[in-house]
Amino acid sequence: MAKTNPKTIARAKRVSRIRKKISGTSERPRLRVFKSNKHIYAQIIDDASGHTMVTMSTLDKEYEPGGDKGKTGAAKKVGEMLAARAKAAGISKVVFDRGGSVYHGRVKSLSEGAREGGLEF
Repeated sequence: MAKTNPKTIARAKRVSRIRKKISGTSERPRLRVFKSNKHIYAQIIDDASGHTMVTMSTLDKEYEPGGDKGKTGAAKKVGEMLAARAKAAGISKVVFDRGGSVYHGRVKSLSEGAREGGLEF
């Protein structure tokens, strides 16, 4: 935790508080969300082995931004594409990790897209 910005420190505390309670297994991996000002990233992680199984973001080559309604629309599309990749990898159930962000806006939109794509939380 090198940065001393109060917002960065507060977010890091929230992340550690959440991670105490949430852990992904090989049967039910963890769906982790990170959002920056411009992009959103999501990955499915098996914490038991320490491997990222599936990943998707707005920077991915397969992502096409056309027709999105802003950043929340892009987040929903990322969630749907992540769910499709997870299904192809044989993952149907996940544990949701909001990454220290409030479950609102882009984070909520991504989770709704993943649910519509077939993932169970």
